[in-house]
Amino acid sequence: MPRPIVLTISPEALTHNLDVVRQRLQHSADALGRAAPKVWAVIKANAYGHGIQTAVPAFFAADGLAMLDFEEALLCRQLGWQKPLLLLEGFFNYDDLSLVAAHDLSLVLHQPEQLEMLSRFASRKPLKAYLKINTGMNRLGFTAATLPQAWAQLQTLINERQLDFLGAMTHFSWADESAEATRAQIETFLALNPAPQAAFSVCNSAATLHTQWQALLPATEQWVRPGICLYGASPFVAESAAQLDLQPAQTLSAEIISIQELDAGQVIGYGHTFTARGPMRIGVVACGYADGYPRHAPSGTPAVVAGQRTELVGRISMDMLTIDVTHIPAAGVGSQVHLWGAGGPSVDEVAQHAGTIGYELVTAVTPRVPRQIIQS
Repeated sequence: MPRPIVLTISPEALTHNLDVVRQRLQHSADALGRAAPKVWAVIKANAYGHGIQTAVPAFFAADGLAMLDFEEALLCRQLGWQKPLLLLEGFFNYDDLSLVAAHDLSLVLHQPEQLEMLSRFASRKPLKAYLKINTGMNRLGFTAATLPQAWAQLQTLINERQLDFLGAMTHFSWADESAEATRAQIETFLALNPAPQAAFSVCNSAATLHTQWQALLPATEQWVRPGICLYGASPFVAESAAQLDLQPAQTLSAEIISIQELDAGQVIGYGHTFTARGPMRIGVVACGYADGYPRHAPSGTPAVVAGQRTELVGRISMDMLTIDVTHIPAAGVGSQVHLWGAGGPSVDEVAQHAGTIGYELVTAVTPRVPRQIIQS
C-alpha cells in the first residue's frame, strides 16, 4: 500500500493565474493607451515544483517561457513548445553555446566572461540575447562602471552578426514592499539603458501585479517575468493570493494514521515542545520534513481536517506531524488533512507561520511524495 500522502497539481489553476496576469496587464495598457506587455512565464525549478510537463501546456498562452537549466529548456522543446525560451542566467561555459544555437534559446548576458566566450563562437545565425543591468539588486548584471565596455563589446558582436540583441533587463529587489526602492531601480534602469528604443524586461511577479509601475516605464516593447503568482501564491505579505484572484495550483494533503488521547500535562513529540493543557485528541499525520514540510513550522501552524481548521502541535518529525483534533470528532484514522492549497490554508499562510515564504514550500516537496495531476 502506498503511504497516504499526495501532492495534487491543478493545470487549470495554472492557466487561470496566467489569465489573471494577462488581464491585469491589458487593463493597465488600455488605460495608458499602449500595447500590453508580453509575458515570459517563469518555469524555473521544475516550474516551482509543479512539473515542466504540466506547466508547458498550461502556459500555452504565454509569449515565452523562462528558466535556468538547459535540461528544462530542452524538455520544453521536446514537449512541442515553439515560442521563445529564455535562459535567465545565460550560459555557463563555452560548450553550452552550441546547445543554445541548436535549440534557438535566448540568453541573458550579465558578465564579461560571457561576452568573451561569445566573441569566440561562430554560429550560422545570430544568437538572441538580453543585456542585464544591475540597478541595485547586486547579484547579476553590469553596473554603471562596467556597462560602457560591455555595450561596446555587444555592438561588435551585433555588427559581426554573431548576436541578435533583444533588449535590456534588470531585476527588482523589493517590489513586494518598497515603492521607493522600486522607483529608484526604474530610474536607474532608464538612466543606464544604452538601447532605450529596444525591448526591455524588468517586472517580476510583484511589479507585474501592481501595474502602477507601467506608467513609469517606456511604451516600447516590454516583457514581464511573473513567477510565483502563476502558481497561486502571493508575492506580497499584506495581500493574499485570494485577494489577487489567484488559485492554488499545488495542494499537499495526507491522512491521519493514528489518534492519541492525551491527559493534561502530557507532552507531544521530540523535545517536549508542546504540553497538553487539558484532555486532547491528537491526530498523527503521514507527512514530515522528509516530504518537504518545513521542520521549523511551529505549534499553531494551520491545517484543515474534515472541513475544519486546526493547528499543528509539537515538533515536525521526519515522517510525521501532529495536529489537534480535540474539537473535530469526525477526525479519525484515514481522515484527509489539507496541509496547504485547495481546501486548506494557503501556502503563504503556512510559510508565514514557519518564518519563510511560499516559494520555498512549493519548490521543496520531495520526490518521495506521489504527484497527482488533476485532469480537467
